[in-house]
Amino acid sequence: MITLTENEVDIGGNPSAEEAEEAMESNSEKVINLVHSFGLQATSFDKKSYLTYLKGYMKAIKQELQESSPDRVPIFEKKAAEFAKKIVGNFKDYEFYTGESMNPDGMVALLNYREDGVTPFLIFWKDGLKETKV
Repeated sequence: MITLTENEVDIGGNPSAEEAEEAMESNSEKVINLVHSFGLQATSFDKKSYLTYLKGYMKAIKQELQESSPDRVPIFEKKAAEFAKKIVGNFKDYEFYTGESMNPDGMVALLNYREDGVTPFLIFWKDGLKETKV
């Protein structure tokens, strides 16, 4: 989590000893840094619609793996099925985010919170990520 603050300008000067410091009203907002920085958009699913989406998405990833890394397919199928069961079992705990383009065929990231209920974490399907050289 990060805090975004409007109207906060630091020009490097020290406050004057003779005058009371002018307090500017600042609007601050706590946001999840990955969601904010990458422009992720919140989306929603019920359990049935998420499973429908997930089946289609997993099928697309499997096809891509068969072309690029056929040896990863059995591992992917096993691990994806295990994790999908975990998601469904705790479905109410997740929030869903998609990219700025809202591509219906793209990955939907899962957001959950650590045991403290404050610290967020995002889950991405590893085989659905594409490496980009910068």
